[in-house]
Amino acid sequence: MAIQDHDTTIPGAPGLGPDELPAWPQHDATERTALLRALDQGQWWRAGGKEVTEFENEFAAYNGAPYALAVNSGTAALELALRVHGIGPGDEVVVPAFTFVSTSLAVQNVGATPVPADVAPDHQCLTPEAVKAVGSPRTRAVMPVHMAGHVADLPALQSVAEGLGAVLIQDAAHAQGAHRDGAPIGGHPSIACYSFQNGKLMTAGEGGALTFPDEESYERAYLMHTCGRPRGDVRYRHLTVGVNARMNEFSGAVLRAQMSRLPGQTEIRRQRALLMDELFRHVPGVRTQLRDPAVNVNPHYMYLLTLDEESFSTADRDRLVDLLVGMNVPACVNFPPVYRTDGFWQGPTEAVTVEELAERCPESERIGKLGLWLHHRILLAEPDTVRRIAAVVGAAVAEVGRKG
Repeated sequence: MAIQDHDTTIPGAPGLGPDELPAWPQHDATERTALLRALDQGQWWRAGGKEVTEFENEFAAYNGAPYALAVNSGTAALELALRVHGIGPGDEVVVPAFTFVSTSLAVQNVGATPVPADVAPDHQCLTPEAVKAVGSPRTRAVMPVHMAGHVADLPALQSVAEGLGAVLIQDAAHAQGAHRDGAPIGGHPSIACYSFQNGKLMTAGEGGALTFPDEESYERAYLMHTCGRPRGDVRYRHLTVGVNARMNEFSGAVLRAQMSRLPGQTEIRRQRALLMDELFRHVPGVRTQLRDPAVNVNPHYMYLLTLDEESFSTADRDRLVDLLVGMNVPACVNFPPVYRTDGFWQGPTEAVTVEELAERCPESERIGKLGLWLHHRILLAEPDTVRRIAAVVGAAVAEVGRKG
C-alpha cells in the first residue's frame, strides 16, 4: 500500500464499516474437513497421499486440460514451464512490461533474458503488435499475462510466436477457470501457469499449478518438479535436472475445497463487475479495464482503474489509494513496469536503459504511474454495497482532483 502522509478521510463522505465487505480468504467447514482428511491419511506429502493428485485431476478438468501438475508457487510454475521447453541462458522471452515481477523474474531465474513489451490501453494485456516489435532470432517464448482475469488474445499471440519459432506460455496467475472463444484456457495448446497465493481467486496461502496440452510435457514437468525422481522410485534414480517444487497434501486438500466454490463466486463477480462498469461510467477522470467480447469467462481477479493523465499525477494516485484504504475500501497501486524495479536489473537483461524501455512501453508507463486496483472481494459484496463502494471511490477521486 502507499505510505500515508496526509489525511485519509473525506469530510461528509463516510467510508465502509470494517465488517461490510466479505472477508478474504474465505473458508468454512469444507476446508476444516479437508484438512482433517489430509491429516488422517498419515502421509503428508504427495508421494504418500491422495489430496494433491485428486486436486490435479479436478483442476485439469475445470480448466479444460488433459493434465495438471500442482507446485508450491506460481513463480515455480512459470520457471518449470520455461525449463520444460529447454529455455535458458542466451534465450529471450517476451513478457508484458505491465505485470507482477514474477513473470520476468521466472525468466531470469532460468538464466534467460526477459524482453518487456507494451500492453493494450483497453484490456491491459500483451498485444501481438508489441511482440512483433521486440521479437528477434533469440526469442524462444512469448509469455502473455491474463491481466486481472482478462484473457489475452491467444490465437493472435500463438500465431506471432510460431512466426518467431517460439512457444507460447500462459501466465494465468489471475485466471483460474477463464474462457476465451468458447473454451477454457487450459484447452489451448500451450502450458498455462496458475497461482494460489493468499490473494488469488482460490488459495492455500501459497501454491501454484500448470496445465498441459500433452502427456510428454506433463511427464517432463513431473520429473523436474520432484528433483528429477520418477514416481515410485526407491533407489534414488534422478533422471533429469530439477528442483523440489512439490505441493504438500494440506495445500492440496484446501485447494479442493476452494475450487468447489469458485464457479459460484466467478458468476457473482461477473455480475458485480458489470454493475461496477456501469457505475464508473459516471465517475469523471477514471478509466476501467475494458473487455474483449471473445473472453467468455473472466474470473475478475481484481478491478482495475486508471486515472486521466491530463488531470492527475502519480502523487494524486497515491493519495487516492490512501484515502480509499482509510475508508476501508481495499485498494492498492498498480504494478510498476517490471524494468522499474531494482531486482529486474540484477538478472539477465537486454542492453538497453530504463529510458529506452519506457519509450518502448508508453502504456505500461501510464498504467504504472496512474493505475490502481480494488481487491476482488469487493465483487462478492451485495449490490447495494458495490454501489456504495463506487460512490466512495467517486468522492475520493473528486477530493483528489479538487486538491491536486
